[in-house]
This record gives sequence, structure tokens and C-alpha cells, in this order.
Amino acid sequence: MLGDYFILSLKNLKHRGIRSWLTLLGIFIGIAAVVSLITLGNGLQAAVGAQFGVSSTEIITVQAGGLNAYGPPGSGVVNSLTIEDARAIEKLSLVNRAIRRNLPSGRLEFNDIAVFGNVMSIPSGDDKKFSYEMMELETEAGRLLKDSDRNRVMLGYNFYADKVGLEKAIKIGDKVSIQGESLVMQDYEVIGLLKKKGSLIFDNIVYMNEEPLEDLMGYGDDVDLIAVHVKSSDLVDKAKEDIEKLMRRRRNVKEGEEDFDVSTPQAMMATVNTVLGGVQAFIVIIASISIIVGAIGIVNTMTTSVLERRQEIGIMKAIGARNSNVFMQFLVESGLMGLIGGIAGVLVGMLIGYAGTAGISSFIGSEIPLSMNWSLIIFSLAGSFGVGAAAGIVPAMQAAKQNPVDALRG
Repeated sequence: MLGDYFILSLKNLKHRGIRSWLTLLGIFIGIAAVVSLITLGNGLQAAVGAQFGVSSTEIITVQAGGLNAYGPPGSGVVNSLTIEDARAIEKLSLVNRAIRRNLPSGRLEFNDIAVFGNVMSIPSGDDKKFSYEMMELETEAGRLLKDSDRNRVMLGYNFYADKVGLEKAIKIGDKVSIQGESLVMQDYEVIGLLKKKGSLIFDNIVYMNEEPLEDLMGYGDDVDLIAVHVKSSDLVDKAKEDIEKLMRRRRNVKEGEEDFDVSTPQAMMATVNTVLGGVQAFIVIIASISIIVGAIGIVNTMTTSVLERRQEIGIMKAIGARNSNVFMQFLVESGLMGLIGGIAGVLVGMLIGYAGTAGISSFIGSEIPLSMNWSLIIFSLAGSFGVGAAAGIVPAMQAAKQNPVDALRG
């Protein structure tokens, strides 16, 4: 029976004028805005997540605060972390290891062209293997650094993918020159080109063993950040508290006056998700206004339709249709109008969302997977039908109350 209502409603909608189809614009615009912007938000969230470059949930990052210049994490600070800080953190009961990491900025020359960027230190021994696993570093060509590689470097994916301004892709065996603290350029052989990670940091960085990098840059005992590996993911929050207490004591600061930051990937992502969630909520509210305007348009169109189809209603009642039949016919018809607007909105919204996500992916050099958000699609379609049906309740009641004799008289 319900299928008959839909079939008859589709036939009626086919014969409607342009006025009725224009009624769908409000629903269409609202649904398209919601779907496209939520899809874009999910893509942006995935893109931001890729920038951390660390998949482990047991990693805590410690870095100094009080920035006085722009630069990578922990650089240009008033009161730097030190090797002793890393050693003290490693002695905590919940910590497996604390790895020192430095990211000094420098000047690199190749193909008679100079570019500026950052070099990341790679620790030695067991910490080296763990760092490779933690950062999920794999080579596209060549091999990873060994402890014995003193005058050799690895380069991020973009050094040979888009040449990072060098106008020529770097190959294994090529020599690059890096300027150190003494302003003297030193040559290093490229022994590894890394696979793409989709991170602006990891794909654009030079990797060098810790000792030769310290000799080149002369940063001594200063540390840009400390990567802390906790014994279990369940202990991350407790370990974070222990590290904060230790660092307050070592740096002689009170709670709330910290000149350092202790963070986890989950906490950073939670902050990002909170911001994106607020933006998406605002977008939904704005788009809802368009949907409400569309609903008002459906009420107007269906009310006009009742007046224009009085004779049709009279004939339906004369041949045995009950008030409930007339009511359902007009209710389904208004709901179908909303659903058609919703389908068009979902299609256009997904197209815009995918195009925007692909644009973000291309801009940051990340491969963001495109996937169907079926819950969003189903909710949007159900919502558009529900809005249309709700908007048609009053006109449908007016149609059902029509007196068949009066209706036939027109």
C-alpha cells in the first residue's frame, strides 16, 4: 500500500511546474552544505592526524615552552631541555625509554641551489631501531642509516618527489652540502630516500645520526624534544603526570606556571577534534536555516497544491478513498519532495567534499583515503524525507478534511 503512495506521488511530481521544483532548493542547499563540509572536516582531521607521523599510542612528547622564535617543536625557546632531563625521565618507573631528539634548522645545497629546512637527529643503538619503528620510516630507495654512517644522510620523500625547490630530484649516492654552526658547508652522501608519510614535517626533512649532527650544529647538551615510550598504553595518563611532576621539580616551577609541555598524540588529536567539531556544529546550524527555509517552501507548495487539486481530492473520496488515504497521499508526496532534494544535496555534497579532500591531500602531499560515510548519507536522506513529511502534515490534513461534494464543485 505504501508503495502505491510513492508511485502515485512520483507521477504527480513529474507533472509539477518549475515552482514546485524550486521549492527543493532550500533542502538541496542545506543538505549539500552539511554533507560537503562534514566530509571536508573528516578529510582535514585525517590530514592533521598524518602530520604527527607517529602511530604508537604509548608515546609522550616533552618539549620546552616559552617560544621566542618560529621553528620546529622545542626550538628557539628561552629555557631548553637537556640530556639530563631525558635521563631523569627515563628513570621513572612507568617509562621504557626516553629518546633525545634535535631538529636544528640549516641550509642545504644541491644542484647549485640552496634551500632552508630542518635536520632530525637519529639516535644510536636500540633507540635507533625503536625510533624507526615508532616513526614508521621505510625507504623508497637505498637504506636506513646505521650507527657507523657518519658522513651520510637520509632524505624525506619530497626531496625526490617534488624536489623541494632544488629543480632536480636527488638520487642515492648524490652528495648534498649542509651548512653547520661554523657556516662552513660540509658534504654528505645520500644513502636513503624515505617512503611518503603524508607529513609536512617528515617528508621534508633531512635525517642524520645524532653525533655527527651535534658536531655539525654545535647544540651541545640542549634538546629540542624528548620522545618518551611508556610501558603500556593504559599507563600513559599516569606517566604524563609523573613526568610533569619531575619536570616541575627539575625546572623549579609551580603547577600552572610550567615552561614546558608534555603531550600525547591522543591529546593533540582530541584538541584538533574539538576545534573541528565546533566548526562542524556551527556549519550544521547555518545549514539548518536553509533546510528550514526549504521546509517552509514545501508547506507553501503543498498548501497551493491542495487548492489546485480539490477536484482530484473529491474524485478520490467519491470512489471510496478515506480521509486517511488522502492524508497519506499528500504526506508521502511532501516527504518525497524533501527526499529528492536530499538525494541531490547528498550527491553534490559528496562531490564537493571529495574534491576538497583531494585538494587538501595534494596541497600537503598526503594520501588521505576517500571513504563513504554511510551513516552521514543515511541520516541526511532520512532527515530530508522527515523534514519534507513534517512540512506536509498541515496541508495533508487540509486535504483530508475536504468535503467531497464541495471539492467536486471546485
